[in-house]
Amino acid sequence: MIPTLREGAVTIRGVRGRDARQLDRELMDNRRWLRTWEATNPRGPMNFDVRASIRSLVANARAGLGLPFVIEYDGEIAGQLNVSSITWGSVSSATIGYWVAERFAGRSITPTAVALATDYCFSQLGLHRMEICIRPENHASLRVVEKLGFRYEGLRRRFIHINGDWRDHFCFALIAEELPTGVLRRWLDGTVPPGAGVVPAADRAAAQQPPL
Repeated sequence: MIPTLREGAVTIRGVRGRDARQLDRELMDNRRWLRTWEATNPRGPMNFDVRASIRSLVANARAGLGLPFVIEYDGEIAGQLNVSSITWGSVSSATIGYWVAERFAGRSITPTAVALATDYCFSQLGLHRMEICIRPENHASLRVVEKLGFRYEGLRRRFIHINGDWRDHFCFALIAEELPTGVLRRWLDGTVPPGAGVVPAADRAAAQQPPL
């Protein structure tokens, strides 16, 4: 079961087949806004089938390997958040990815959704580590991890195929022991440690250089 989680006007819930039409419309309307950050297949076509993607995400969830969420704001679909690469046992970790339509930007929707999902994975699923990897150029997403206090862990060279090429990413993570009160509560209470989520200047400079 994929839960429905809420904080204020923000809700995350399990994606459904009937969401395909609205998600497809949002993705088309936000091509300019999203394309720079979209994962692509280096050996496959560039076109994207929303219905096939939903089927794949749901199958992955049934196998216990992911949690595919739709993000809603005041009941309107605003984007998606996917907890993926869930690994159980001695690793007990997962990765978070997300997108939000341009017209919803600047309303703290993304950090709220990420905090809700992370808290659920820690407190209910018993995962130990949650990771987010972000392109150095994606300043809006870098602000999300900074707000929530995800700890910076390093630069990963040509890590994910994005928008037609292999791209560098900054890696951030949290572990359950760091958050006795939860991600959302710590952020809303204003107790995120100063400097959390900040990328060192040396790594910012390194990301500007082509890999050897």
